Amino acid sequence: MKRPHVICHMMSSVDGKILSANWKDKELTTTYSGYFEKYHDTFTSQAWMCGRVTMERDFSGGVQPDLQPAPHPIARQPFIGDAGATSFAVAVDAHGKLGWDSNTTGGDHIVEVLTEQVSDEYLYYLQRRRISYLFAGRTEVDFASALEQLAALFPIETLMLEGGGHLNGSLLNAGLIDELSLLLLPIADGTLQSPTTFEVSDYLRKGPATRLHLSEVQQLDNDVVWLKYRFKA
Repeated sequence: MKRPHVICHMMSSVDGKILSANWKDKELTTTYSGYFEKYHDTFTSQAWMCGRVTMERDFSGGVQPDLQPAPHPIARQPFIGDAGATSFAVAVDAHGKLGWDSNTTGGDHIVEVLTEQVSDEYLYYLQRRRISYLFAGRTEVDFASALEQLAALFPIETLMLEGGGHLNGSLLNAGLIDELSLLLLPIADGTLQSPTTFEVSDYLRKGPATRLHLSEVQQLDNDVVWLKYRFKA
């Protein structure tokens, strides 16, 4: 299977928590907010991927999709909204809930990863917005299929996986991550049931723990440590 090289790039407290709203310290949040993008930009990649909740909270602005009846049944086939795009924001949106003001975010063309249960009205909405989409599974996302299609349909060789924890955990459990880039912040969160870097919700389907191989350590300013791991020796 040809798929993009996947680098999971995350920022967390020392206890693995990733929701900065729980820190309740504006100075801390302001100090560390620029680290994520700064070190994201050190990688050469053509796409980044987030889950629906992260996209809705940080990128789509909570826009509601303007649903209208589709003029005809829509086949469950990929749709390319911008054939000339060279950088991509990949939104994993299994049920088709995200709304967008345009077909780009931060200058990157939006690609929605859907399941076949999504309504024709939502597909028609994405087509009207010229937002690309593909299908990866009937009712649950098949991430191996999603990555294979992203490589086949778009010029994506390297993809940055950037949360949330359930999305990261799903690709981790499927063995689809090649590297981890972790910015470890000097913060102890301690919030119970707060999202962490990797989460697998279905314990019965969880595979064995994944062995990582440390490839680089850098001490940054403000007591931040940048850890890089490979997933295969």
